[in-house]
Amino acid sequence: MSNSAYAIEISNVWKIFGDKADDALADIKANGLTKKQVLEKHACVIGVADASMQIKPGEIFCVMGLSGSGKSTLVRHINRLLEPTAGQIVVNGEDIMAMAPDVLRKYRNEHISMVFQNFGLMPHRSVLDNVAMPLEIRGINKNDRIEIAERTIDLVELTGWGNKFAHELSGGMQQRVGLARALAADPEILLMDEPFSALDPLIRRQLQNEFMKLASQMNKTTVFITHDLDEAVRIGDRIAIMRDGRVVQTGTSEDIVLNPADDYVADFVAGISRLKVVRAHAVMQNMKAFESAHGGLKKTAKAFAQNASLKELIDHAILSEDPVAVVNGKGTRVGVITRADLLRTVVEGTETS
Repeated sequence: MSNSAYAIEISNVWKIFGDKADDALADIKANGLTKKQVLEKHACVIGVADASMQIKPGEIFCVMGLSGSGKSTLVRHINRLLEPTAGQIVVNGEDIMAMAPDVLRKYRNEHISMVFQNFGLMPHRSVLDNVAMPLEIRGINKNDRIEIAERTIDLVELTGWGNKFAHELSGGMQQRVGLARALAADPEILLMDEPFSALDPLIRRQLQNEFMKLASQMNKTTVFITHDLDEAVRIGDRIAIMRDGRVVQTGTSEDIVLNPADDYVADFVAGISRLKVVRAHAVMQNMKAFESAHGGLKKTAKAFAQNASLKELIDHAILSEDPVAVVNGKGTRVGVITRADLLRTVVEGTETS
């Protein structure tokens, strides 16, 4: 058992599809072959390339990228639905790669749940029986598993629908059942593979809101796969962006929008409004430096918390040209924001041709 502070540690994971995967990996490491060269020379496809990430307990960690970027392939390594070609995966201190098949099945059932894009409900089972299924596999007696399933159905706001079947439910309701089934097992880890992408925008946003509320209540470590940057920004504590199987940048949405690692990430985030992600602490000048240059800040200056949004700051700046103070949790002034700081932040976030 590890003493790591992380719930999930993925270290240098490779997944190469094909009969000559090991030969291809050796050639990649020796000669730096590209994805195209690997396909031509070894008839193999690189799914994940030397990916590493560390996910904290209770964190909602979004992995995003375009189709074919490797995000869904990567998440299936965490519970070993896919076997990596190379690398290490540690979940809550347990080396997933070292587990025998029977131990792995038991660990999956008790500690890791997965929610899929296509719902994955059993059509011949009722909502109640679908939700209770992981508990049935675990060998929990019928009365207890029904009680737990009913409680979880209430949690996802499907009270009264327990005796219905999947074909009687809307897409959004079916996805609630999928989420309830995952939660009923009370796992430490939730793996969610584009769970809301097949839904209409309004239903999708409603489920995002409900998931965020549940996540804060239940404190589950969640790996959330999405191709939608707006979704990642809304729900993720941190985001990893993948391209061609590689993790090209990891950070908060604010980090990624303000400091993209390369042109690919910059293009990816170009359409996201900074009003949604930028907070006061990222815009402010150092208090001491401001005082040295300008002779201090008025005692009556408006104060904003470090996590105040850019929109809040701009709304105030429309009414007053005076600089504002940024304060920490104790009310101590730690920074200053001027109109010029806000204008610079907005202009730098504007797409140019």
